[in-house]
Amino acid sequence: MARKTKEPAPQGAVMDEQRIAEAVKEGQGLIAQGKTKIDAAMAIYRLIEDHSQETLVKAFIEGASLTERGALTYWYNCRRKRARELHEAGR
Repeated sequence: MARKTKEPAPQGAVMDEQRIAEAVKEGQGLIAQGKTKIDAAMAIYRLIEDHSQETLVKAFIEGASLTERGALTYWYNCRRKRARELHEAGR
């Protein structure tokens, strides 16, 4: 379901189209190299983690070849994994 009009980002949300495109390309590259979908999703997440859940899910669908439901599950898992990484790093 592609939308023809671009909806405005929620107030306070970050939207950087170039970074999103680069993250999707990075994920696609990892998939092409034979990496796992979680590797691709985590790479995408690290690049654009300051974006909305909706944006990340869309990037996972495009960049890691996930379904919508799968992308949402990966978003939850990536968010938890990233929080652990930051906690262990002392941030």
